[in-house]
This record gives sequence, C-alpha cells and structure tokens, in this order.
Amino acid sequence: MAERPASPKTKLVTWGEYGRLAESLSKKILKSREDFDLVVGIARGGFPVALVVADRLRAHIDFVNVKSYLGIGKRSPPKILSTLIQDVKGRKVLVVDDLIDEGDTMETVTKYVGTHHPDSISTAVLFIKPWSRFKPNFFLKVVKEWIVFPWELREFGYKH
Repeated sequence: MAERPASPKTKLVTWGEYGRLAESLSKKILKSREDFDLVVGIARGGFPVALVVADRLRAHIDFVNVKSYLGIGKRSPPKILSTLIQDVKGRKVLVVDDLIDEGDTMETVTKYVGTHHPDSISTAVLFIKPWSRFKPNFFLKVVKEWIVFPWELREFGYKH
C-alpha cells in the first residue's frame, strides 16, 4: 500500500473532464453487464456522478449525506447526516462516489446500506488513492493528487 504524501499536489478537474469521466465510469459499469436496481450517491461529491450513472443504467437513485472532510488531508470519522428514502430490501444496489481516499466513507455507507438487506451491494468511483483500504468494484484511475472538482473551486481558492 502506498504512503500518503504530506503535502499533496492538487489537480483541478474541469466540468468537461468531469463529464467525460462520469460517462467513462458509466460505460465501464454497463460493460460488466451487471444489473442494478438502485444507485446510491454519497453526498456531496457523489451527487453529480451518481446522477449520470443512474441515468445511463436506467436505475432508480437515492442519496446518503456523509460528512468526513474538514479540509485538505484533514478528516474526521464519517458521520451519516441523512439517510435513504428508497426501499433497499432485495434490490441490487450500486453505491457511487467521486473518490475513495482511505475508504472510511465508502465502508460506512456500504455497511449502512447492508443493514437494510439489499440483494447485493457494489461500489463505483471515479478515482481511488493508492493507499486506500477499500477497493471498489468499479473505478477509473488511481491518483495521488488532491482532486479539486468543479463544484468546489472557491472552497480551494480557485478563481473562475
């Protein structure tokens, strides 16, 4: 397992790039021929990608709001702030987020979804860090950089 850099470089993802990444992840999932009844996006970063994935998979969608980041590289234990509305029991669920860092958030959400007795749970993200303890079923790239998504530019001091 790779070691986390003390001061990670940042990488800005534009809206155009983000759209291409979300489409690529959707195509990868479709290519697997796995069927999913429900896509669960992890707020906040999983919202946009979950919307695209659910649309392309023709699946229902729901969201779980989780708080864990306090800033770049600063985390607290994940806390679920809002829960599922859709009935999960007996459904094939795909949990979607933008990125897995260490894996605590994805692990927390998949355990939570599991308490509602789905038929199966799979996971998908755009990016995964090399030091992550959680390995998703679907992902596009392994990155060491701190990814700045287009909806958080001001938060990280980018001017647009």
